[in-house]
Amino acid sequence: MRILVVGSGGREHALCWKIAASPLCDKLYCAPGNAGIAADAECVAIGAEDIEGLVGFAKREKIDFVVVGPEGPLVKGLADRLEAEGIATFGPSAQAAALEGSKGFMKDIAAKYRIPTARYARFTDPAAAKAFAKSFTPPIVLKADGLASGKGVIICTSLAEAEAEIDAMLTEKKFGAASAEIVVEEFLDGEELSFFALTDGKHVLPLVSAQDHKRVGDGDTGPNTGGMGAYSPAPVATQEIEAAILDRIIRPTVAGMAAEGKPFKGVLFAGIMVTKEGPKLIEFNVRFGDPETQPIMLRMKSDLLPALMAARDGNLQNVDLRWSDETALVVVLAAKGYPDKPQTGTVIRNLDAAAKVDGVTIFHAGTKANARSEIEAAGGRVLGVSATAKSFGEAQARAYRAVDLIDWPGGFCRRDIGWRAVNRA
Repeated sequence: MRILVVGSGGREHALCWKIAASPLCDKLYCAPGNAGIAADAECVAIGAEDIEGLVGFAKREKIDFVVVGPEGPLVKGLADRLEAEGIATFGPSAQAAALEGSKGFMKDIAAKYRIPTARYARFTDPAAAKAFAKSFTPPIVLKADGLASGKGVIICTSLAEAEAEIDAMLTEKKFGAASAEIVVEEFLDGEELSFFALTDGKHVLPLVSAQDHKRVGDGDTGPNTGGMGAYSPAPVATQEIEAAILDRIIRPTVAGMAAEGKPFKGVLFAGIMVTKEGPKLIEFNVRFGDPETQPIMLRMKSDLLPALMAARDGNLQNVDLRWSDETALVVVLAAKGYPDKPQTGTVIRNLDAAAKVDGVTIFHAGTKANARSEIEAAGGRVLGVSATAKSFGEAQARAYRAVDLIDWPGGFCRRDIGWRAVNRA
């Protein structure tokens, strides 16, 4: 098969790395890709949201199957356009992708189908939003309705902060069009969990659990980011918790979206808060997580490609996936200044030595090769230094051993990725 992966981040590198190993894959392209992906796929200089450019390329190169990595092109209808041209695509339609494209739509689906989630309301008027915010004891959660690159969620520790942020989002358009409408909701207390399931619009195939680290600094301090590291499995995801997530959140959502005439095909990524009352839905994403995909792909023993094809074809009930019992952990190396103004163009050295550490795989995110074939930082999150081992402690030690071998004064990372799992052991 001739396969095209769309995207340029660490998630797409992990997907390319896994798909390239499939005996079904004859030729693998990635658009636009990055310096690391170039080792596993032929990179094509077409942007992930250049819908017509991607469709034209897929037709010209007789692509058999497209795997869409990021949410942006899905919300813009890339899967619809490709399928209309007869090109099989993994990823939901634009209508189904609204589960991530609109926080308000997602919350309304949860309310309609009695999926446990935080109390909320939707607003375009600042005064009404502030009045509703007063009904909560802080912290108060504010969410931009539209896509904001993982930065559109603000947890306010006081009513005064919430009121200021409501003005910033609705009046000053802090997140542009994404915050023309906002969701104000109650803060859920508990432990966060990332749960992934493939679905063909009817059947559900759960993947393994993972846990992300959203805050930029050690000890979960500083602003939210796209994710500074992750590990799998997540010890908080007991068999009972996973069964509850499937029965109360994932399956009702898949059935509800089908009932709405917007069947969801692809991967449903539920951000879950495990509360004293059980698991509650924080948000849905309509694609694989980044950086959770990196440890999940490292643990997957089965061929990924047939499962993705079955999700698209409606045959997921016939698929079974096998997983390694080992733990996997990824530490994200980001450019200094991230998440606000990352410094790009700095050179990264000694990656080969770091990749030789036992159990380590390095996934690239925001990288490019310069004219001297050196690897340069070209984004905020730049590398995902990943490791597998029999224990969380050893996976963590291996990952940081590799991190410390990388020569990159322009980068930084958290030094406590996996702390919850290591402390539990």
